[in-house]
Amino acid sequence: MTCASLTYTVLLLCGILRAQQLLLPGSCNFELGTCGYTSTPDSGSWTMNEEGHLISVDSDLLHSEEQAFFISPVLEQPDWSCLRLVYQITGQGSLRLHLRPDSDNFDHQLWAADKASDSWLIASVDLPNTTNPYQILLEGRPEHGPGNSVAIFEIHIIPGYCIECNFEEHHLCGYSNSWNPNVNWYVGGSVAIDPESNQLEHHNDNHRGHYMYVDSVYAKHFQEVAKLTSPMTTMSMAGCLSFYYHRDQERGNIFSVFTRDQRGHYEEIWRPEVYATLGWTLVSVDIKAPHPLEVTFEVAFNSAKGGYVAIDDISFSPEFCHTETEPNFDPSIANCDFENGLCLYYEERAESKVWSRVSVKPNAYRTGDHTTGTGCFLLANTRFTSRPGYVGRLHGPFLPGNHRYCLRFYYLLHGFKKIDNPLILYIYDENNVAQEKVWSLADTSRAVWTEVEITYMKPMVSKVVFVSICKNFWECGLVAIDDITVSLGDCQITAGSVPGHCDFESGDCGFIQGKKEDKADWLHVRGHTPTSYTGPRGDHTTGVGYFMYIEASLMRPGHKAQMLTSDLRGSSSPQCLIFYYHMYGSGTGILSVLLRYGNQLQDRLLWRRRGEQGISWMRSMVDYSCEIRHQIIFEAIRGPSLRSDIAIDDIQFKRGPCEDPGDITPYSGFSEYFNEIENPHFWIKPSLEAKPASGRHSMTS
Repeated sequence: MTCASLTYTVLLLCGILRAQQLLLPGSCNFELGTCGYTSTPDSGSWTMNEEGHLISVDSDLLHSEEQAFFISPVLEQPDWSCLRLVYQITGQGSLRLHLRPDSDNFDHQLWAADKASDSWLIASVDLPNTTNPYQILLEGRPEHGPGNSVAIFEIHIIPGYCIECNFEEHHLCGYSNSWNPNVNWYVGGSVAIDPESNQLEHHNDNHRGHYMYVDSVYAKHFQEVAKLTSPMTTMSMAGCLSFYYHRDQERGNIFSVFTRDQRGHYEEIWRPEVYATLGWTLVSVDIKAPHPLEVTFEVAFNSAKGGYVAIDDISFSPEFCHTETEPNFDPSIANCDFENGLCLYYEERAESKVWSRVSVKPNAYRTGDHTTGTGCFLLANTRFTSRPGYVGRLHGPFLPGNHRYCLRFYYLLHGFKKIDNPLILYIYDENNVAQEKVWSLADTSRAVWTEVEITYMKPMVSKVVFVSICKNFWECGLVAIDDITVSLGDCQITAGSVPGHCDFESGDCGFIQGKKEDKADWLHVRGHTPTSYTGPRGDHTTGVGYFMYIEASLMRPGHKAQMLTSDLRGSSSPQCLIFYYHMYGSGTGILSVLLRYGNQLQDRLLWRRRGEQGISWMRSMVDYSCEIRHQIIFEAIRGPSLRSDIAIDDIQFKRGPCEDPGDITPYSGFSEYFNEIENPHFWIKPSLEAKPASGRHSMTS
């Protein structure tokens, strides 16, 4: 063996050893065992192949279980890391990856796949930095039937972000090539190449390595495109993307880098300023994305003599690479629930104020605010604006331009005889010039808080302005808004299901109907309930969505219905249960929240309400602690009459204690009958209140 050959053999072995040292705890190739991963006792079992190298769960071996859980040992990794999973789904089934924090009751789903494949696939999942220990939970769900299975070949956890890659691994970090028969990205370079070669090999440690390249030698058509795309990140990305590139534009090629979000929106983030480079050139470009994305390196050729482009050593840092880059700002400065004032919202002229901050004691005629049911909101056209007509403009704070914003708010409308511009939303520039009308109210009112979502983007500094118009006072009703929130990104791009949060829009979230001594079930519905003068008109989440309730006409007085969570893990940390309940009707019974755990013969009472609580959705926040497996039970008992529908919505479990226990009384039989609007400075006289109509509901806010 020559000295040169020996040198490169040593370099190769050192490179392999370095790669092995980079693997973090939780990694496993299943050659010598499962590396501390175990099947959970309350599910089906994963089995190791007799020859090793993979584990699988087969539908034939699941018996009556629907899924099999495979859980890692406890991991502590304070820095960002990337989990790469090599897997295969045969037939029908799914594979999910969860994060199980040590101090939470719920697992956080980070990734899922449900498409069958004839070959091994690779998934890249970002694991965020955390100071809390956690476990990785893999959930295999092959459907019942012959030939259905889920298999895992390899789990690798490495430092850094999944978008990073030096292209030394055979799986290329999950980067994919959009196949074109003429131009494609290929792996170039070798670890055993002559160091005096003029090839393009690049590596930060000066050892010969691999890179990705595309050339035009087989290009046959004008603008033939090759795309190399990173895996979609599982987290938002804000920081500095860096990479090396080498380019020769002999007769013309176009090289650019794009980001693409989950809705398919592309944004060009970089294009070279020179046609050719003498060697490898470092590029650093800032990315500011409040949502997951993928990065695409795209090259287009005009002819077979278009030259080549090569890239290598893609890296990412959470710190911006350019000092002139505008730092992240918090768009929540435009949020307001009006509980503690107007926040940064204001009217343009003090002498012609139309919007008033009010609160309502909810009753049979008046709906309370959307936030808590008993808090504050903004109301236009109160007695203080009793003029022949009005135009009320409510201005929000200025926000920077060139950002996509998601604006959400709730409105409630009542009493307009003609629906003609009762509420409009404009975008104004910094000169107070209206740039665009982005929304207007076009439907009739149902006197229920209704959610509005608007995505907008402007190149200049801008603000939102709510406008309420009434030309004839006697045809005008009441317009209310509440819970304004602004966030970066598209409203249609969501983070997926939030663990421990159920709004019932997609089903019952795994809640279980109680059977022991129960005489009825909780029902999953949308809209209003059928019995007059009881139950909500719409859900709390959007006003037109789903909720759970008991139908009193299907029960007898004293009959109860229980709805239970699935088993919760238990936690050493206190927990906060938040939910909204609706108890309206002269015969309303009892709603209770109970804790069931261990071998206790009797459930523990955490919270209770008895009798009519008002026409609004009311918020409750309940602190509790339980370190062992347990269930939370929502129990409704029908009252003495048919007007006893009880509903719940928007259940959420958070790590406690509750930050703002707005409903601190654990037990209440309150059923007072109020009929007025409160204002911090004014009382609105009863003469303003709407008269009961002949229909089921006749209240307003």
